Amino acid sequence: MHALDILGDPVRRRIVELLAPGEASAGEVGTVIQAEFGISQPAVSQHLRVLREAGFARVRPEGTRRLYALDPAPFAEADAWLAAFRRFWEPPLTALGTELARGRRERRLAAERAAGEPASGPGRHDNDSTTTKEH
Repeated sequence: MHALDILGDPVRRRIVELLAPGEASAGEVGTVIQAEFGISQPAVSQHLRVLREAGFARVRPEGTRRLYALDPAPFAEADAWLAAFRRFWEPPLTALGTELARGRRERRLAAERAAGEPASGPGRHDNDSTTTKEH
């Protein structure tokens, strides 16, 4: 099964999110997944098995518990596959980041101007040289 098929399932993606910080027991994962998705413990176990068999998760016994952790190798493989397609979203995301930064800067400058100028009303003049056009 392809990495994106494995990660395409919302339950498995959530399990991956839960395991990202480190090991978690099957019971801990099951409690969260059952509460969020309303599925049975056997269904959670099935998703854990799919992740384990696909190499995304490792399991180690500790007493009566089974501790799951992520294995980074399949994620690197998925990342390598996606690399060929990054050109479709990286420039727009970079442009979005630039626009967000510009908006934050404009809001900050507007707040600074507002803090440094008297309240609006009769007799108020705008002395901002950036709005004056020279010919």
